[in-house]
Amino acid sequence: MTTIYQKTIQPREIAKNHGVTDSEYHRIYEFLGREPNTIEAGIFGVMWSEHCGYKHSRTTLKLLPKEGERLLVKAGEENAGAVDIGHGYAVVFKAESHNHPSAVEPHAGAATGVGGIIRDIFTMGARPIALLDSLRFGKLDNPKVKRLFSGVVKGIADYGNCIGIPTVGGEIYFDESYSENPLVNVMCVGIVKHEKLAKGKATGVGNPVMYLGAATGRDGLGGASFASRELTDQSEEDRPAVQVGDPFMEKLLLEACLELLDSDAVVGIQDMGAAGFTCATCETASRGNSGMDVDVAFVPQRESGMSAYEIMLSESQERMLVIVKKGREKEAEKIFRKWDLHGVVVGHVNNSGLLRIRDHGKLVAEIPAKCLTDEAPVYNPSMSVPKYLKEAQHLDLESIPDVEPHGRNPERSRRMKDPTAVLKKLLSSPTIASKEWVYQQYDHMVRTNTLGVGSPGKGDAAILKVKETGDYLAVSADCNSTYCYLDPFEGGKIAVAEAARNIACVGAEPLGVTDCLNFGNPEDPEVFWQFRKAVEGIAEACRVLDIPVTGGNVSFYNESPQGAVDPTPMIGVVGIIRSPVTGHQSPDHPHPFPPPSRGRVREGGAWATSYFQKEGDLVFLMGETKEELGGSEYLKQIHHLKKGLPPRLDLNLEKRVHQFLREAIGNGWIRSAHDCSEGGLAVALAECCVMGDHKIGAEVELTDGKIRLDALLFGETQSRVVISASRTFTDELNQLAKRLSVPFSKIGIVRGNDLKIGRWIRIDVDEIERFWKTAISKTMM
Repeated sequence: MTTIYQKTIQPREIAKNHGVTDSEYHRIYEFLGREPNTIEAGIFGVMWSEHCGYKHSRTTLKLLPKEGERLLVKAGEENAGAVDIGHGYAVVFKAESHNHPSAVEPHAGAATGVGGIIRDIFTMGARPIALLDSLRFGKLDNPKVKRLFSGVVKGIADYGNCIGIPTVGGEIYFDESYSENPLVNVMCVGIVKHEKLAKGKATGVGNPVMYLGAATGRDGLGGASFASRELTDQSEEDRPAVQVGDPFMEKLLLEACLELLDSDAVVGIQDMGAAGFTCATCETASRGNSGMDVDVAFVPQRESGMSAYEIMLSESQERMLVIVKKGREKEAEKIFRKWDLHGVVVGHVNNSGLLRIRDHGKLVAEIPAKCLTDEAPVYNPSMSVPKYLKEAQHLDLESIPDVEPHGRNPERSRRMKDPTAVLKKLLSSPTIASKEWVYQQYDHMVRTNTLGVGSPGKGDAAILKVKETGDYLAVSADCNSTYCYLDPFEGGKIAVAEAARNIACVGAEPLGVTDCLNFGNPEDPEVFWQFRKAVEGIAEACRVLDIPVTGGNVSFYNESPQGAVDPTPMIGVVGIIRSPVTGHQSPDHPHPFPPPSRGRVREGGAWATSYFQKEGDLVFLMGETKEELGGSEYLKQIHHLKKGLPPRLDLNLEKRVHQFLREAIGNGWIRSAHDCSEGGLAVALAECCVMGDHKIGAEVELTDGKIRLDALLFGETQSRVVISASRTFTDELNQLAKRLSVPFSKIGIVRGNDLKIGRWIRIDVDEIERFWKTAISKTMM
């Protein structure tokens, strides 16, 4: 037994506090051949937690397609995925969650979430060039939600701005299911030469194991276990499990690691994230099929009297474990001193297969490394269809009044909504409204990779110049969690399709997907059914769209006493836009890339904006509008209903839409492309009028057909894109649409200072901007 925080705690109690079940404890006994001591119980507890061990999700994640000819590192092999982008370079990217810490300490939780995902990228040897965030909160009329929202945004801004990495995009949704349990998902993208890709392996008997970075404290103690249980009314007491970040220290660590990796002295490197020193040591040993002997007495400590248990489980930020070649320690230490960082040898690699922990030479823990990683328990939880689903999916449209302009029928108008008023209401919805209040706090232009047309608020995807190659990356993150609540399979498909559609709207070809899968308690059969169905949907969409999953994160136990959050499988997609200067083939990997664009070229690349640019351009609609109102923002905001089946997605049509966009943009035929998502066609058209630096109107005529007017204007049918183009290219666009069997029709013209949609909507662009641009800032005043 040991004494922690002045309490004497038995090993079984330690394990139980970390979420280890009785059967898992018995399994530990079998692995060790004896009772674990308190340090070993804590080590098993954090490594076998859901956050580190993925014990409820590992089997399901095997459904995801993880093969691709451009993949240099596959999902699960290392800290992040890596994809060849040609010319000897790779893009490295991944998404992570920091939900529970952000619920307890929003600023620190969000900030350290940013720090953690940045380390995952430069641990691979890549220089981070961009961040994206995907956030979920309750309704902003709740003072607690406003405090959480403000704290999270400030935490992301403070860390990203201080370290000098731009936050270039993301998404934010508001729904009451997140009132007590916000979601904070962060994605990071970096660039690295193929030969500089680093591995998280400990190999080479006798090679020294070095500790690099900030000193270890008690902050973050037990964070992995904290993230592997539900939030309760007592979760405020878990504040010690929330780490404290220092972005200036991380900047030093980043530069020191990249300089060290630029030499050939490094054998393996791993950041100390979840489970801290424990995770870094056992994972590198396990990946390297080796053993490791370390002494915690050598670990730099910023607090006195820390026990071996505390040092092993601390999640203090800005720390790395580096395995260097024997005899190169002094070289590494010199680099560490240059950057004013702690850098000490704490142990050595051996071939025992064991993780041995010492304290001032005394052996205090001895565990087979693979028992903590590869042999972690794996469960196949039971599943059942949620009880709420049948009622939630039922939507009686006959009972919902359609919209109708005022004046046509005064008696009917008293009980029906005016379309222009509905549009104003939707533009003011925090989920749809401009996120300028958020992104104006982010330095999105630092490092000068970000193109203005793809900066936050101006594009469906962010566009980044890869200075090393002259090409461009497009990045996007997306998920409609209401769709996933109503139909997790279809919602998972749509999350992939929309994120990929966003990058297609700027002319990019997808390279890979990263995910952040946020769900409630997986031991609840209804929650696990949601998870399984969402992953099946993601897998199907990735297969049809031919986009491999390069890695990601699962976050379970996103629950509070009020219930579980809506299923939220956030999808991040990275794509590439080729420069005509660089050619279309990698000398290292001679598989074909798309040919260089032949049309309108800016700074060496061709892309479309998401907003109207020029008076006289024609407005086209790609896709067909159906009577699909289930799960729409219109139903939520106007009729206060979260019901119905979400739109059905035809993945084969979606794939052809993406191909159309890439070909048309690459040929310079399209000036703007903006996908129809939340709020439907009317909201998409309104955004096209005001997202650019100069507001401009449009006159649009739509065919009612046989569907309801509210579905025509505000329904969220998938695979639809609003396009503007010079009339010069009308024939080319029609021929391309016909060849690809994509519905395509002219619906209007760009001109004037009003948005006119048939006889139903007329609104000044200044008024559109006022409702759309100021909704969140007014609420947060």
